Amino acid sequence: MSAPLAPGAREIDAAAARLRGWAVRTPLLRLQAPDRDAEIWLKLECLQPVRSFKLRGAANALLSLSREALADGVWTASAGNMAQAVAWCARRLGVRCTVVVPDTAPAAKREAIARLGAELREVPFAEWFRIYGTHAYPGVAGRFVHAFADTAVMAGNATIGREILAELPEPDLVLVPFGGGGLACGIAAALRAAGCRAPVRAVEVATAAPLAAAWEAGRPVPIEHRRSFVDGIGGPCLFSEMWSLARELLAGSSVVTLAQVAAAVRLLATRACVVAEGAGAAPVAAALAATGRGARRIVCVVSGGVIDAAVLASILRGEQP
Repeated sequence: MSAPLAPGAREIDAAAARLRGWAVRTPLLRLQAPDRDAEIWLKLECLQPVRSFKLRGAANALLSLSREALADGVWTASAGNMAQAVAWCARRLGVRCTVVVPDTAPAAKREAIARLGAELREVPFAEWFRIYGTHAYPGVAGRFVHAFADTAVMAGNATIGREILAELPEPDLVLVPFGGGGLACGIAAALRAAGCRAPVRAVEVATAAPLAAAWEAGRPVPIEHRRSFVDGIGGPCLFSEMWSLARELLAGSSVVTLAQVAAAVRLLATRACVVAEGAGAAPVAAALAATGRGARRIVCVVSGGVIDAAVLASILRGEQP
């Protein structure tokens, strides 16, 4: 598949206009961590109606389409958050929605998708993961909404960058969870379009860090992928259609451990009253590791807050889920 184009100022302007009344302008709050020598700011995308940033890209993609294009419904492949976002938007637009999910998707996310009225197709993980490359699945009709490799989706995500700069015009570093790359590349494109030179770094977990491996090898390479409670980021490989964008727009990858992510989930809950899923807490884990290295104002995009109650409870007890 050809690489999608990074959104420019015009596409981001249009996305911001479409999203009024659909996506929430989420707060940018400082994490009260007096024991740290840097300011850590939290962009709380976990406060979106579906508790994830994915609503921005899904809504912009669907609202960019004509009613005729939506006549046969929409579908997506997602481990949970994009599925909820597409289902939420489809229900509001009155169109049919189908979601192909991996058999490893957390129960909290599958239940949320079902509540939104989407039809679920559960398939083995490898079969599901291939859809991101093929953009197709036998027997599923309607318009496919890609979770990340789509300019309209990235333009919706880019509105997060616009909002960050409106409240904190000169960040020193922006840390963004990296799954497929649509969030990090969208935010980086927004900062670039605005003339902001702050580096945007992807954040990955050590058990699934394909971008870090690609950076080291100079190209996307297969990696050993171990599934964990950090289910919203990482995978067996980086898709080549996103590599050129990531290499152009991002400043690299910061890799954190599962223990660091669990500690960040716990810190957010106890110090900020914020419930974050593993992927959403990963940038905070990276920020805590990065303090003292020159960046004074670090923005962490808390991408989502959909986490199984049992997983959250075990983390709060100090256990490794």
